[in-house]
Amino acid sequence: MHDLLLIAAYAALGAAAAGLLGAFALRLLRRRSLALSLAVVASVAVGAMLAGTLSVAWAMFLSSHDLGVVTTVCAIAAAVSLTVALLLGRWVVAGSRALTEATRVLGDGGGFSAPAAAPTAELAALGRELAATSAKLTASRERERALESSRRELVAWISHDLRTPLAGLRAMAEALEDGVVDDPARYHRRIRGEVERLSGMVGDLFELSRIQAGVLALAPTRMSVHDLVDDALAGADALAREHGVLLVGGHDGVRDPVPVEVDGREMTRVLANLLVNAIHRTPADGTVAVAAHRAEDVVVLSVTDGCGGIPAEDLPRVFDTGWRGTDARTPPAGAGLGLAIVRGIVEAHDGRAAVRNVPGGCRFEVVLPLAG
Repeated sequence: MHDLLLIAAYAALGAAAAGLLGAFALRLLRRRSLALSLAVVASVAVGAMLAGTLSVAWAMFLSSHDLGVVTTVCAIAAAVSLTVALLLGRWVVAGSRALTEATRVLGDGGGFSAPAAAPTAELAALGRELAATSAKLTASRERERALESSRRELVAWISHDLRTPLAGLRAMAEALEDGVVDDPARYHRRIRGEVERLSGMVGDLFELSRIQAGVLALAPTRMSVHDLVDDALAGADALAREHGVLLVGGHDGVRDPVPVEVDGREMTRVLANLLVNAIHRTPADGTVAVAAHRAEDVVVLSVTDGCGGIPAEDLPRVFDTGWRGTDARTPPAGAGLGLAIVRGIVEAHDGRAAVRNVPGGCRFEVVLPLAG
């Protein structure tokens, strides 16, 4: 037992010396190639074995022949280990370089394509994660480009819509100032109407900015959805009469209270925007129908007009900021903000807004959670 302990001590001392040298070498080479580090690790493994073997051989006073045999075996093992380590290092470095090149393309704004064969499972996992990140970045860039395009269109449309009433106000003000107006009261009424249009546009912009900034403050209260419908119909009745449009309010089955937890003021604005758009798009002697019903654990509010339908390619863009469709579907003084505000308010209530074509027109639906 004593001899065995002595042999273990000598072997441990020799291996420890080789390990310390290897650790020092790895520290010096920590910023160098992985292949070189793998070669050092292989050298440490063989060196530790050789140092321990030589220490034990020296302690046991082996013959020169036996010592030569042991040294030869260790040298061959070292050569094989270094060769394998260098090959593995070259594979790993090649895979890392391929991954680096692919990542460089991602950084330049292109798509990422993971190398066909990764030398290690870790590099393969890293490639998959980078591919997923690339897909997310691509989708984010597409959304950003779409938003930027929508923002430019909105600025152009707002500028155009502001220029027209401002030019009219200036002309009427100059006419009143020069005293060349036969009926000043008529001009005053027109000026007031233009100011109200401008005020409405500014209010829509402010509301949309609050929605997009995520600072829309809601004060939800429990109320019946039918009360919302009745208030919206009452508010839009005068406009419908002016355009010769019939407003119809309906409900499915018995008119039982359908409770919802909503901000009454904001949800009234949602229905008002939908009704105003529907009335403007529906020809005279047409009908605009408003309905509310319960479907499982949600409440569905719908506004159906007689516009003749929306082109299929425009349906996904109806609620985008600044969308106004064809000239025939553009309400007077509209800036394409009403439906974007509708979607923002509804989503703030954890609901969703949708649109689909129906015979003779289209139907806008607002889906809200049913109050518990």
